[in-house]
Amino acid sequence: MSEADGWVVHRHRVIYGDTDAMGIVYYANYLRFFEIGRTEFVRARGGLYRAMEQDGLMLPVTEVGAKYLASARYDDVLRICTRVQDLGHATLTFEYRLEREGDDVLLCKGFTKHACLNRATGRITRMPDVVRGWVDPPTT
Repeated sequence: MSEADGWVVHRHRVIYGDTDAMGIVYYANYLRFFEIGRTEFVRARGGLYRAMEQDGLMLPVTEVGAKYLASARYDDVLRICTRVQDLGHATLTFEYRLEREGDDVLLCKGFTKHACLNRATGRITRMPDVVRGWVDPPTT
């Protein structure tokens, strides 16, 4: 995964609280990992969710999908790879790949789809230019 391909990679160490009674990362926690990846993606692109919300916009999840391929366990270091898969007039879809660092095993892949909403009215609105700017990597 590389920035040149639009991916932002964030490292995350699995804590004990992420695991179930079998010592494996609980399946629903992958959605939290998606959220971590999304937050770090936006931060890497120079944005903050908080600033967007202060501007009166929200990006709630409207659809999610995950395919589990291998198990993660306590103390594994994960690479949460995130990129924008699709950007529409008022929707945004993120793509995720979670890999275990060390052996590069692909553990899970998935997506979240978001609608852009006006916070005051709750109505769908046009995706702002700041969000459109996340699609292209920042230039240095």
